[in-house]
Amino acid sequence: MKAGKDIPVSLESLHFYATVPHACSYLPGREATTLFADPSARMDNALYTRLSALGFRRSGEHIYRPHCATCHACVPVRVPVARFVASRSQRRTWKRNAHLTTHQRPVRFDEEHYALYRRYISTRHRGGGMDQDSPEHYMAFISSPWSDTRLYEFREDGRLLAVAVTDHLGDALSAVYTFFDPDQGRRGLGVYAVLWQIRQAVRLERRWLYLGYWIAECPKMAYKNRYRPLEAFDGRYWKAELHGDGAGGTPATV
Repeated sequence: MKAGKDIPVSLESLHFYATVPHACSYLPGREATTLFADPSARMDNALYTRLSALGFRRSGEHIYRPHCATCHACVPVRVPVARFVASRSQRRTWKRNAHLTTHQRPVRFDEEHYALYRRYISTRHRGGGMDQDSPEHYMAFISSPWSDTRLYEFREDGRLLAVAVTDHLGDALSAVYTFFDPDQGRRGLGVYAVLWQIRQAVRLERRWLYLGYWIAECPKMAYKNRYRPLEAFDGRYWKAELHGDGAGGTPATV
């Protein structure tokens, strides 16, 4: 019998479905295929934790992973937070923004958050589809009924500058999405949010911060290689280097 949303499901019994090839969102001229966990299955945070260790991500309540037949450009990456060492540039960014106040908020619609999100999307992702968003689409994107998600606000003298959407997993934090004031680009608010989430993971005794997919040929994703050490998942092992000969590494813990 197929698992329904009211029936618990294990990783071993979970079904997966691949989409038909579609235009790649990151690399022009390429086709992509996405693998989704069965959307009718009842997901919970424990199962989500195990799937994250296998390179899956969350978008709304959907769990997915790239599944392209001939392209392997999308590499799942995570930071082992206890061993993270900030670069000189990252230390400058931290110092520049260390006076910001941080507040944890529950995941619910907030007009101030949404206004900042709209400004960010219209400036950074114009024409990409997300700039046609609505409050309903926004909430469906950042939240899910089963994940342990927090919104972390970053403010300066009360003014909202950035929001980090962060999932709390059993052994890690997952940086789902960050949006910030596009007029404050020189401050490095996106970098600061990642650095703050790394420190938060340490404080909460989590082992990793998941950063999603690193794509060397896509500047919007290539920046993730700047957080060191960085572990990359090759489908079987989490490795400390993004490139290697396929040997060694740490098997995915599920």
